[in-house]
Amino acid sequence: MCGVLSTDATGAAIQPGPRDGGPRRACDKGHFFTIVADRDHVLFEFTSEHTSVVVAKLFHGFKGYLQTDASSVYDVLDHGPLPLDDDPGVTLVGCWAHCRRYFFEAALCKYDVGIEGLRRIRDIYHVDQTFKDRPPGERKKLREQLLAPLIDRFFVWVAETRRTAIGRTLATKALGYATNQEAELRRVLLDGRLPLDNTRSERSLRKIVVGRKNWLFYGSEVHAQGAAALFSLLASCRLHGIEPIRYLDEVLHVLPYWPRERFLELSPLRWAATRARLDVAELERPVGAITVPPAE
Repeated sequence: MCGVLSTDATGAAIQPGPRDGGPRRACDKGHFFTIVADRDHVLFEFTSEHTSVVVAKLFHGFKGYLQTDASSVYDVLDHGPLPLDDDPGVTLVGCWAHCRRYFFEAALCKYDVGIEGLRRIRDIYHVDQTFKDRPPGERKKLREQLLAPLIDRFFVWVAETRRTAIGRTLATKALGYATNQEAELRRVLLDGRLPLDNTRSERSLRKIVVGRKNWLFYGSEVHAQGAAALFSLLASCRLHGIEPIRYLDEVLHVLPYWPRERFLELSPLRWAATRARLDVAELERPVGAITVPPAE
């Protein structure tokens, strides 16, 4: 089965190196990518650039659905070298929330196109919400029956309205975005595991966006990479309802005795099952060896 990832990125300020008597320098620019892997992990990666080269390296070897905003840096994954016949490659999936925002901006400025676009997208979300808790296979079938006609009518309306729209306005901008992203937006119908939008990755970035107003910058790129590792652990703990401080304390106790080839058993996704197989008395001691259970 192909994987399902959601991704987004935000900027980060990196403190410059020593001045060595020279003039003050502005902070360097870096970027945090977040990757929400199905419903299993929330991962963060720090990179110095936000380019197609970085994206190609970051998602190298991944095969499946990648839900993003419409940033052109991801096009290399979908429009790069053709995969082999038995290689599904990466399929980019659009974000209906991004589409909705353009129509919302048009609606704020009293464009009828914006109001009508919002109404149609609201209907799409409303129908999808009625079966959001169904199994993926059943959800896919229901989307084909109930959601696909609404999406078809939305894009017919977009095409007809765009032919008569004139000028460069927020209304034509919204229509243009929907037209350019039609193929990607329709791909939510391909798999029942796909959400309609990319907001889950945006939510995972929010902690960094809010936090950087307090810490202002990272001391170096090495510090930012370390922060990304901690962000990944904390966000994944929240995803699985694990208390982060207790998790880190217990994992750091277990880690020196754990086989390297079994490190995934210590991830937040599997920690509850792994912890249940440990000796609680050993785990609760401040220090001391841990008896590693056999691999399952």
